[in-house]
Amino acid sequence: MSLLEIVVLGLALSADAFSVTISNTFAYRNERISRLALMPVFFGVFQALMPVAGYYLGGVAADFIESYAGIVTLVILGIIGGNMVREGVSSIRACRNCEPAPTKGRLTLWILFVQAIATAIDAFAVGVSLRAQAVDLVFSVCTIGLTTAICCVIALALGRKLGTILGDRAEILGGCVLIGIGIKALLA
Repeated sequence: MSLLEIVVLGLALSADAFSVTISNTFAYRNERISRLALMPVFFGVFQALMPVAGYYLGGVAADFIESYAGIVTLVILGIIGGNMVREGVSSIRACRNCEPAPTKGRLTLWILFVQAIATAIDAFAVGVSLRAQAVDLVFSVCTIGLTTAICCVIALALGRKLGTILGDRAEILGGCVLIGIGIKALLA
């Protein structure tokens, strides 16, 4: 595979991480930038590690993981997205009723870990195909991880800007995006 092909592959794999990064910036608008900056790191690392796992475990677990990847992704992102929609609606209702808005949760390392796994499950299958094509694994996964991290940095900047413009509706939109990604993964 050429560098261009690997970068395009990295861009395709990073689409879910890009969307989740934007959604998280909507949901966690008051989070410290240092915590938000962990998203490109987590998503980039997991997009790089999952193809390695697929490369080495491909024959053993690929069919099993591919069979349940959509369901697992839908459940994880559906729960997180549903919670974001619920919190966004609560915030809007609180504003209408002149009540103080409920305190938002924190973007914990656990949430980042679970989201990183959910968005990188499809990269496992890519690892299987990388083995079949006999590519330079280290170069390929580093390129995929770096591409994902760069896309997430862009998403972080976009999400912060859009979140400011959209207000509490941004959290609802972000939750709907996560649920949509989960549904897409289930149907794929």
